[in-house]
Amino acid sequence: MDHRQSELVDFLKRRVFDPVLRADEDGRSDNERRKLADVKDATRSEVDRYRNYSSAQDLVNNFKDDLTSEPAQKIERESRELNLPTLKDVRQDFESKARDLGLNA
Repeated sequence: MDHRQSELVDFLKRRVFDPVLRADEDGRSDNERRKLADVKDATRSEVDRYRNYSSAQDLVNNFKDDLTSEPAQKIERESRELNLPTLKDVRQDFESKARDLGLNA
């Protein structure tokens, strides 16, 4: 992973992934706990995926795809219902950072 890809993964971890993974289930209903478990599982997979893309540009391209893909829409919806951050919440900042790193965003 080159430094640009590492910077983008770190950005997403700080702003979206880590807050999701640290979310507490205390005080949540059974239904919310199931959603939270689902969102956390998807987030762990996403972190691995983002780390293993072949390039920083590939990561940016897949980030854009993740904003509209059907599986991502389900996680987006569940995250919003749980008051957790989503990729869409950081889209503008992510794209700005990618451009600052010399990538097509």
